[in-house]
Amino acid sequence: MKQAFRALRHRNYARFFAGQSLSMVGYWVQQVAAGWLMYELTQSAFSLGLLAFVSNLPVLLLSPLAGWWADHADRHRLMLASQALQGLQALALLVLSAPGLIQPWHLFVLGSLLGALIALELAVRQSYLLDLIDDRDDLPSAISLTATMGQAGRLAGPAIAGALLVAVGAAGCFALNALTYVAVVASILALRVERRVSLTPRATLLDGLAEGFGYAWRTLPIRTLLIALALVSVLITPYQTLMPAFVAQVHAGDPRLLGGLLALSGLGALAGSLVLAARPHVGGLYTLLNLAMGVAGLALAGFALSAQIWLSAALIALVGLSVLMTTLPVNLILQTVVEDDKRSRVMSLATMLFMGVGPLGNLAAGALADALGPRGALVVNGVLCALCALALLRWRARVREALQPLVARVGARLP
Repeated sequence: MKQAFRALRHRNYARFFAGQSLSMVGYWVQQVAAGWLMYELTQSAFSLGLLAFVSNLPVLLLSPLAGWWADHADRHRLMLASQALQGLQALALLVLSAPGLIQPWHLFVLGSLLGALIALELAVRQSYLLDLIDDRDDLPSAISLTATMGQAGRLAGPAIAGALLVAVGAAGCFALNALTYVAVVASILALRVERRVSLTPRATLLDGLAEGFGYAWRTLPIRTLLIALALVSVLITPYQTLMPAFVAQVHAGDPRLLGGLLALSGLGALAGSLVLAARPHVGGLYTLLNLAMGVAGLALAGFALSAQIWLSAALIALVGLSVLMTTLPVNLILQTVVEDDKRSRVMSLATMLFMGVGPLGNLAAGALADALGPRGALVVNGVLCALCALALLRWRARVREALQPLVARVGARLP
């Protein structure tokens, strides 16, 4: 396991990791609280899907632009600005919710603002990690540890949110998230990062975006990986959005059960990220992510059909593990094979397809849940994902053949 934490020997990355770890906990506390508050205000599963839609739509629309911007601007300043503005967004939620003034439209507007800031942050982060480490061989460790950090926040955040919602309400959750950004901003200010010269020649926005899109589409392995990412986003991740309605309608549960189930999915994902962080190379990851995608679909369908809390708990943890075992290998493979001068743009496409296309899945899942109930919606999505994984498995030989010259260029093992 020592191999998994080797990126922490770089002081800049260690400071960044500490600050972002707090941020991830606060983010998940806020997300759970916002979803529960929306359901309390509207009593509608569709409103949960709509909230996720408007919150993530900016990622779909702005990620390519953010990726181009990250290739040409000072990434350190962009990261600092995105974190400070996210802190102000959390503060606005607190100011509105504490006196009971908050309305659904407030959550929609502030959620979309947060989505725009996350689009910028994620596009910058993909390349910013290179600025925080001195040895490129430690980049896979930095990527995996960053994912582990996110999953640890996803594990702790919902559990904390469940307790705070019962004790002090949504306002307490928003206050906690706002406080975490004080530490986040301080950690970024403490970094000593040299600005690196961009590898991408300055070009017009449209030309730069067209080059990135064309490169990703023409390269079969990159295109296939991005398709897999989009399918998981549309079909599996909406379970998080529907969870408040699922817990209330299927299990007659309270916020503590909601937080507990979401925390278990985070625990599964955390376990997966630690396993992947310990891998010294990307060998065999394509087969792993394909199988994990199928397991994610079957586990989600099983979770939806389960009437036993203990079985539901085990299956939702498996869903979290399988989603991570799909999405993180996509990231690791792309970071390995994509040409350096196109890295930010391709990774911004990955962000767009995972977090940006997700709004369409959330909106569809919310409408399906209103028609079939949360249980029926999750069963349909899970089965569809398993079938898509089976279809992608048939492309495995062609994808691996096309990957050979890409990994040979950088001296890596075949995924």
